[in-house]
Amino acid sequence: MKGALTKKQKKTLLRILITLAWFVLLMICDRGMGALDALPRWAQFLLYFPPYLLIGCDVILHAGRNIRHGQVFDENFLMMVATFAAFGVGEYAEALAVMLFYQVGELFQSYAVGRSRQSITEMMSIAPEYANVEGADGSVEQVDPDEVEVGAVIVIRPGEKIPLDGTVLAGESFVDTAALTGESVPRRAGVGDDVISGCVNGEGTLRVRVSKVYEDSTVARILEMVENASSKKARLENFITRFAKYY
Repeated sequence: MKGALTKKQKKTLLRILITLAWFVLLMICDRGMGALDALPRWAQFLLYFPPYLLIGCDVILHAGRNIRHGQVFDENFLMMVATFAAFGVGEYAEALAVMLFYQVGELFQSYAVGRSRQSITEMMSIAPEYANVEGADGSVEQVDPDEVEVGAVIVIRPGEKIPLDGTVLAGESFVDTAALTGESVPRRAGVGDDVISGCVNGEGTLRVRVSKVYEDSTVARILEMVENASSKKARLENFITRFAKYY
């Protein structure tokens, strides 16, 4: 199912729920009944440290692994230092809360990134692999879409992706545009109608005169925008990582 949690995300969610229930119970005992105030520091530490380890063990492990590799100042190291310092001054509830909320944020981020990657993967699948170019003698040759020139006639058989933008010369079919527009109902395409690359042809065979080279086609422009967005995001993330290191 699209948007479902991965196995790792499900484990993280379970740890968050267990820790949250433990944390709420401790807050009720501390703020509601005042039962924890009478306990010595070591006893309070023993009540808060197990849920802290449950929710923060991966952060501590990542911080230790990064330190061994020479990458000290990252978000894992900062979270570890901040929460250890809170434990050191006796602010056990704050240490647990900070780590818990951090993991909640990480879960939302992981889920969002997963959805983005899935969407990009689905988007990349619309790229056509070949084009059936019709020769002057009526023969059909399968070539790379990059090699097809404007004015050439291509044949799109039932179930094939439309490789290039163009105008229908002959044939009639229903074109599935869901990959590009999200429309669930196929669009009818007949003689004189324009069709765009990336869509999937239905049951009929279409002869189409190419109106744009591949690099100017609809599918190429969409894929270019997706790739540019990904590269810009990567550069932004790299900048934030470097900034966090110096900060």
